Amino acid sequence: MAEHADHVDRVVAQWGAERPDLDVSPMEVFGRLKRLHRLVSAELDRTFARHGLDAASFDVLATLKRSGPPYRLTPSGLMQSSMVTSGAVTQRLDRLEARGLVTRTRSDQDGRSREVALTPEGHALIERALPDHLATEHRLLEGLDDTRSAALVDAMRTMLTALGDTEGPPVRG
Repeated sequence: MAEHADHVDRVVAQWGAERPDLDVSPMEVFGRLKRLHRLVSAELDRTFARHGLDAASFDVLATLKRSGPPYRLTPSGLMQSSMVTSGAVTQRLDRLEARGLVTRTRSDQDGRSREVALTPEGHALIERALPDHLATEHRLLEGLDDTRSAALVDAMRTMLTALGDTEGPPVRG
């Protein structure tokens, strides 16, 4: 057993005793991923809340910010480049627009399509929230040294690409 036992170790040991005929080793990965997601999400949610945001709103603003000047994307480009589902993007855009953090306007290139852009208020908010968000993420990773962090990143990237989650060229405007 590992240096420090956790809840998942106990669950796996119980299944090993109850069903020794089954290989329950995937539970070691997925049980920990599930528990980590819950714990990390709660910490990130607290950080977002300090800025009047939730995870999806932060992601929309951050996606527009990292797209570079003029900080504008089509809704489909926003969806492809963010970590938010299409239904969540529309709902989130409605809320962000109502708060004056984004605007939706007709595209100059194609009058049928719309573009989403950061307002000065949205730009200022993501500029304030991003350092706080990164400080929280750094704090959450304090238990890993650089070698373990790099190994975790590599293992997760390998798994994601094996499951078909690959990135095409960067999405702009």
